[in-house]
Amino acid sequence: MSSVDSTAPDPSAISNIPTPPFVRLPDPGQMFSARAARFAALAEGHELAPYLRLLAGLCQIQAAIQDGLPEPDTISPETLERARQHTMPPLDRGHFTADAAFTATLERLLAAAAELDMPAQARAALANVTKADADERARMIGNVLAEAIPVEALAEHIFIAAALQVHFARLAARLDAKSLQPVGDGACPACGGAPTATVLVNWPRTPGARYCSCSLCGTLWNYVRSKCTLCGSTRKILFQEIEGAGHIKAETCDDCHGYMKVLNHQKDDRLDPVADDVATLGLELLVRELGFRRGGINPFLIGY
Repeated sequence: MSSVDSTAPDPSAISNIPTPPFVRLPDPGQMFSARAARFAALAEGHELAPYLRLLAGLCQIQAAIQDGLPEPDTISPETLERARQHTMPPLDRGHFTADAAFTATLERLLAAAAELDMPAQARAALANVTKADADERARMIGNVLAEAIPVEALAEHIFIAAALQVHFARLAARLDAKSLQPVGDGACPACGGAPTATVLVNWPRTPGARYCSCSLCGTLWNYVRSKCTLCGSTRKILFQEIEGAGHIKAETCDDCHGYMKVLNHQKDDRLDPVADDVATLGLELLVRELGFRRGGINPFLIGY
């Protein structure tokens, strides 16, 4: 593993480069289909191949179940205005209640997941979620949204998290991107979720600009490259990488002792924040050995 200093200029700060848009809202169908394809490609010859293939199937389900789903409950203009005035994300995950759209999403996902090839432990977890009553499902939903999934029930929560990702991506896609504003370091301006990873985009007008990718709704939001994604520090930030795999690095911060993966689309535009995060477990373990804690949230990686 090697480390790289963070003194390279930030393209978003150079005057002759257009200012990157603050957010890019998700396209739920395309996002999950592309993620499924990426998981499938990464599984070829990978030591985690069975798990990556399972996740490829689950992401394909996330894409497929959206046709004909009920529309999510509309966010009131008063809620949107209150969020704007108080610099809060308009999608309030702290007060989430399952509407008809989410209930249908979860039921479709659980039914389709039963057809996937999975190990016995995952099959048992799926059965537990499927037979859980409303109170038990509400508890699991709360755990996912609070980013506090218990270790002893990781497998069950993966299915709940997958349904929530679909639902919140659909909600975020309906927002007005121009109305969103920064709500704090490491927090999605749409739903308040933590990022899974960050991406250096390869967009024509703003190549190299960095975007955080929300672990819940999939919204991308711009964040300068010279600051720690987690705490906002601009001091000792280094980038760790595995030799020969510089397209994905881990940003480490000596102030908060956290790390966040950085995916470089200028080197490989196939990279997906969720899929490639899971597939680079080796980088994960090496950075932890240096004493840094994981800052990104990925429900498919919790427990590793």
